[in-house]
Amino acid sequence: MTSSSSDSSSRSPKLLDQLRDRIRVKHYSIRTEQAYVQWAKRYFIFHGMRHPKEMGKSEVEAFLTALAVERNVAASTQGQALARCYFCTRRF
Repeated sequence: MTSSSSDSSSRSPKLLDQLRDRIRVKHYSIRTEQAYVQWAKRYFIFHGMRHPKEMGKSEVEAFLTALAVERNVAASTQGQALARCYFCTRRF
């Protein structure tokens, strides 16, 4: 066994992989999983790839405000984003 393969097996799963695992445990559909992962990516990228443990209510509010002001999204889209952010942040 090479050292690189043992290193990769000893590392913990990446954040989005952990999110996918939790979604699958809840038996959500693949389309729901894809939507949650995409919203999580947008949220993490918006905040400079910070870990959800480092973020809270003010970061979610900033993200939702940016969606409304800069992207001009509908209220229902903001609601979806809020639900996905909440799911992501309370899981880690």
